[in-house]
Amino acid sequence: MTRKIGWAALAALAVLGVTVEHGLTSPAAAKDRQAHVAGAERPRQARNRAAASQPHHQVQRGRASYYGPRFNGRRMANGARFNPNSNVAAHRSLPLGTRAQVTNLENGRTTEVRVEDRGPYVRGRVIDLTPRTAEELGMRHQGVVPVEVRPIEVPDRDQRVAQR
Repeated sequence: MTRKIGWAALAALAVLGVTVEHGLTSPAAAKDRQAHVAGAERPRQARNRAAASQPHHQVQRGRASYYGPRFNGRRMANGARFNPNSNVAAHRSLPLGTRAQVTNLENGRTTEVRVEDRGPYVRGRVIDLTPRTAEELGMRHQGVVPVEVRPIEVPDRDQRVAQR
């Protein structure tokens, strides 16, 4: 059954990266699919080991997004409840409790966050921020922006904080 889709709706779906019937896809969805196929050549365990073996104190560049409203009040990896007005962040590999400086590479704005959650679980993204932090970085309207994440204090295994 074929439905007519208005051009505005189709454009909105393409911006969101949603695949539409009849083979129409956005450039972002096609790129994600190519990256997924390229990454499929290595077993998942090998990819995870490679990510885990990276030193925690290195500067990382990638894309940042921010938590949506459905996460308000949910428990984070550290056990605390998520507060959208805090300066917490989610990162895949930095130890919980790490303080990091995040810089929006599009406008140069910088803020400091504390890693208290795990994620983001979207390919190409290195950090998820709170709405407040996203506002400080000037990225609330874009949603996803290129950033640099620079660890400032990284707790060691004994929970002491190591200055970097």
